[in-house]
Amino acid sequence: MAILVDEGSRVLVQGITGREGTFHTERMLAADTRIVAGVTPGKGGSTVHEVPVFGTVQEAVAATGADVAVAFVPARFAKAAALESADAGIRLAVLITEGIPVRDMVELTAELEGFGLDEIQRRALGRRDPDAADEPVASRGGMTLVGPNCPGVVSPGACNVGIMAADIFLPGGVGVVSRSGTLTYEIVGGLTRLGIGQSTCVGMGGDPVHGVGFLECLELFEADPQTEAVVLVGEIGGDDEERAAAYAAEHLTKPVVAYLAGFTAPPGKRMGHAGAIVSGAGGTAAAKAEALEAAGIPVARRPDEVPGLVAAALGR
Repeated sequence: MAILVDEGSRVLVQGITGREGTFHTERMLAADTRIVAGVTPGKGGSTVHEVPVFGTVQEAVAATGADVAVAFVPARFAKAAALESADAGIRLAVLITEGIPVRDMVELTAELEGFGLDEIQRRALGRRDPDAADEPVASRGGMTLVGPNCPGVVSPGACNVGIMAADIFLPGGVGVVSRSGTLTYEIVGGLTRLGIGQSTCVGMGGDPVHGVGFLECLELFEADPQTEAVVLVGEIGGDDEERAAAYAAEHLTKPVVAYLAGFTAPPGKRMGHAGAIVSGAGGTAAAKAEALEAAGIPVARRPDEVPGLVAAALGR
């Protein structure tokens, strides 16, 4: 098995006729991903790499049974593209696009969760209803969102949805969830070189407002019989890693290994990702490492230490 995507996933590509959509469709097809449709308004009836193109997601789903969407669309159209997928019955949408306005993501995640305008406005102002559910991000028609500003989701040997190079992955039993695309590649490459395969790798993205994160992935990996251990790749900013540590301590039976980027980052300075900013004492790499290690999760200080920690956790 795997989580989120597998060999049965039927993928459609939003923005397939654009440069990025066309390029990555070819790479996903080469990785044996089952791409059944593309969507570009006004381009229905054409083909890209022999994949039929439709004018709307609704038409594509009706004709092909697509259940996963990956979006290569400009930032100003990303929110609408995700909602179009949700309304068409797509179960999983992977939003690759970067540079999406934070307000668009606040509104999108709130709409997917089924909140009304009052809660959307509270979130836009940085406030939440204390009675509103904190997790997960899902539900306009049951759709799960991955991203934005993410590299996608890969179940090696079965399905590659996004921009990650298939040749660095190896089928196996380690689940990976990461806020950083580049660190995902480096750590997965190290695991593969050591002969440690992966069940599914989820690039959750580094934006402050996003879809699925550490908690959802940890829950899915815990329930997945193929996954034997989990690698969590975090960075400074926010409290996702601290909440993941608390969740793992209470709910996980499988070993977890972590890597954190940003131990030398100066406080108050944005480092790469929109979510990677430390404010006050919270969100630092040291604080996150302390929380993870208190939950029994070893934290690597360098990416190349992760494969060894995973091997030790698996008794290899």
